[in-house]
Amino acid sequence: MSARSWIIALGIAAITAAVLLWMGRNPICECGYVKFWHGETVSSENSQHIADWYTPSHILHGLIFYAFLWLILRRASLGTRFVIATAIEAAWEVAENTDAVIERYREATIALDYYGDSVLNSMADIAWMWVGFALARVLPVWVSVLLFVAAEVIVGYFIRDGLTLNVIMLLAPQDWIREWQMAG
Repeated sequence: MSARSWIIALGIAAITAAVLLWMGRNPICECGYVKFWHGETVSSENSQHIADWYTPSHILHGLIFYAFLWLILRRASLGTRFVIATAIEAAWEVAENTDAVIERYREATIALDYYGDSVLNSMADIAWMWVGFALARVLPVWVSVLLFVAAEVIVGYFIRDGLTLNVIMLLAPQDWIREWQMAG
């Protein structure tokens, strides 16, 4: 992949950070420190550090974006597809931190104490998507599918959530899923 693609992708990430700061997002956790891993989902520090239980979802975004863009833009260069994937992830990071989406998370999912991501967490989420994109490029398709399923099962087991459940609960909330999630 060309240096130009990386520069554009990093530029998209920098613009995203600036937009999130302009929106009033905290640069880092209000706790005042940065951790690599924060494993408590019901916590004011969730989505505030570099990695958490939702990190696998962003890696899965990279797998999905790679596959989708390969299918629809097969003739485009890898760098072009990487930049597009970065733009999609960045758009999600901005959208997910709007008051409307934060409120939707709080009303429709188990994220009752969710107040948005720190800018650090959003930038890490973009980088985690890059990891997933890179993995999808080098792994056989069956391994990517296995990785997707394993991530969803493991995260689902530990926190009763994950990318698939998150999408369902944001778009078409199901009472039985919410009840199961809250029982854990």
